[in-house]
Amino acid sequence: MSRSHRKTPIVGITNCSSEKLDKKIWHKRWRTCERASMAKVCVDNFDSYIPLLVHDVSSVWDFGKDGKQYWSRESQNICAEFVARNRGQTAKEKASIKQRELHKGMAK
Repeated sequence: MSRSHRKTPIVGITNCSSEKLDKKIWHKRWRTCERASMAKVCVDNFDSYIPLLVHDVSSVWDFGKDGKQYWSRESQNICAEFVARNRGQTAKEKASIKQRELHKGMAK
């Protein structure tokens, strides 16, 4: 996996690296509501039970990442050049930093 690369440069909009905690909170809330709604239904009339939908409990827009966007090669190159110009001191160091930034942009 160290050599895997992103075939389509689509990335999350924010700096949040993972939505694991958001999903954990959502699932806990969903289970609680589901348990409560199942407790209200009688055993004899279980056919009237309607399960909760994902959007009944929360919205994906409340999570850490607000969606995804396309990050073109030209934009990646401009950002890498900007970082290299600000961090590097010699031409060789700037080229190395630029190459590293481009590689990080395409890593999974």
